[in-house]
Amino acid sequence: MTETKQPELIQRVGYRPSNTRSNQKVLPLWQQALGAVLLITTAALWFLFTAKSVVITFAPDAEVISIEGGIHLKLGRVFLMREGTYTITASAKDYKPMQQSLMVSSAANQSAEYSFVPTPGILELTELPPNASISIDDTVVELSYDGTAKFGVEAGTRQLQITHPNYLPRSLTIDVQGKGVVQRVAVALAPAWADVRLSSEPIDAEIWIDDRNTGQKTPASVEIMQGERRIRLQKTGFKAFEQRILAIAGEPQEIDAGTLIRADAQLRVSSTPSNAALTVNGVYLGQTPLQVDLKSKITQTVQLVYPGYAPATRSLTLKSGETRDLPLQLTRMLGEVRIETRPKDAQVSVNGRLINPGQRNLQLPIEPQQISITMPGYAGFDTVLNPRVGLVQELKVQLLTLEEARLAALVPIISNTQGHTLRLFNADTVAMGASRREPGRRANETMRLADFDRLFYLAEREVTNAQFRAFASGHDSGDFQDQDLNEDDQPVVNVSWDEAASYCNWLSGQEDLTPFYDIEFGKVIGTSPSATGYRLPSEAEWAWAARRQASSDVGRTLSKQLKFPWGEALPPPERFANYADRAAGNLVGRTIFGYNDNHGVSAPVGTFAANSHGLHDMGGNVAEWVHDHYEIPKQTNVTDHLGPPKGEYRVIKGASWMHGTITELRLSFRDYGIEGRDDLGFRIARYAE
Repeated sequence: MTETKQPELIQRVGYRPSNTRSNQKVLPLWQQALGAVLLITTAALWFLFTAKSVVITFAPDAEVISIEGGIHLKLGRVFLMREGTYTITASAKDYKPMQQSLMVSSAANQSAEYSFVPTPGILELTELPPNASISIDDTVVELSYDGTAKFGVEAGTRQLQITHPNYLPRSLTIDVQGKGVVQRVAVALAPAWADVRLSSEPIDAEIWIDDRNTGQKTPASVEIMQGERRIRLQKTGFKAFEQRILAIAGEPQEIDAGTLIRADAQLRVSSTPSNAALTVNGVYLGQTPLQVDLKSKITQTVQLVYPGYAPATRSLTLKSGETRDLPLQLTRMLGEVRIETRPKDAQVSVNGRLINPGQRNLQLPIEPQQISITMPGYAGFDTVLNPRVGLVQELKVQLLTLEEARLAALVPIISNTQGHTLRLFNADTVAMGASRREPGRRANETMRLADFDRLFYLAEREVTNAQFRAFASGHDSGDFQDQDLNEDDQPVVNVSWDEAASYCNWLSGQEDLTPFYDIEFGKVIGTSPSATGYRLPSEAEWAWAARRQASSDVGRTLSKQLKFPWGEALPPPERFANYADRAAGNLVGRTIFGYNDNHGVSAPVGTFAANSHGLHDMGGNVAEWVHDHYEIPKQTNVTDHLGPPKGEYRVIKGASWMHGTITELRLSFRDYGIEGRDDLGFRIARYAE
């Protein structure tokens, strides 16, 4: 019997890799050092042969110089530098530090010259009258002084202006040395008055200038401001002496009233309040307090008028030689004002005085009244009311919450300097994408909800060729198979996404708005989402404005959402919008059977009726760039979404005059690209706040 040999069992053993380092040959240390020296030498020779010679000079010489932006080698005033942009920082004593950009070109030998600006100097102005106004280059200098003013001024030729109501203005040109040097300048002003000496017989007559009592009596020398002035000398028991003079600054005058004539009768009128207009027998004589000469033994009608007060009228007869005082208390006129507020417990104040909540029927003076209504959590209300005698005025105010007031303050429609009209939208929610069962659906039309917290403006029309050429004068939208695309009122096309974004930034600059896009060398490298400058609409904003139908409430919507711009099924109504129609049959591959809009290529913007939001061409004419980077989105709800932070392409929304299939005509259709094309334009948007 033959013995059967048992097979050997395969045993598991631990794996240990071989020591590869032991198999490697290590270069000797001297060879490594020689290699490093050769590498450094090669790099140095490469730099020397490719660097440019740049002579940098400063006026005056710089004490400290630093250069950032690349490798450079200093050889005295000469710097060896590679092509590129560098930042030069330099400083010198008594001069402002300098930081300049230097562009090194491909030229072998180049030069750059820089001049330092001296640090400010100090002006010390002497012989100034109190309260004079000081201006440097039309900028008022705010400071207090006592005869001498001392302040810093930038170096250079400066225009100094000194003004004062009682002095003639003075203007000086001063070369400010700067560098902290103190320059003392005497700026004595010439008086703007004339010294006029007044005398009368008898003496002690009051001196009045332009109905203002100077407080002086004859004989006296009075400073009278230049110009035509009315002088009156009056003394009880004598007729007033009046004379008009022309006062010339710096030229003294002397006026002798001579012997004053005894008055037949005099009336001294005063009032509370003062400065009431005084008429006698209908002739205006001046403002109270006032002394007037009247004929005796004749009935005189005296009347005082003051705004907000009832006129005061008196009839009187004066005896010969009589001087009478007539003080009058004017009666304030009142009008009734009834105030009603919602909420009822809102606080009401009149001219800063809080009104008792139970006293909302007010009797107010017949003069402008400042009414303020406030309540915590609500926007305040302010108005000026003019009560009327015999007329009951009602003021009914419903305060808005802070949120309501914020929305109310926004302008619903704005027009900018380039002819764009934009509408304000307070959007709610839009369902983006399409169901998998929807005919024509593409894989990138993911269903998702988009909400909005921020209000935004959207342009009524697409940007035209004329509007875009205001930014890029040489732009040509071209033609398509000999059909012109370049008329001023046609939508601009053959514009890349970056060019459209650049137009938005340019438009922001025209109106001093913060740019939305960060652009370098014509390419968008970032955004400022908080900015209110112009931008392209987001895909969500575009979808909401195109798919949601407006209700009667401003900016809000009904639940219904559109599949096509016109409704739920093909074909579109006749001449509804500009699509691939019979007129384009010889230009494009597929058209809408039997449809005609009379335009083979793009139509002038706004040719067709607007949608329920007042927006034209949202579903036709040209397709439109939107802000978002392109991606196949997830089924995730978003709010104020601006798309993914990065991507190679940008989203395109809407059908164009080239489109006629069910896929392209649907509002959920999404295309993408980065360069312009014959049927692709854009419209502008911006955040409201």
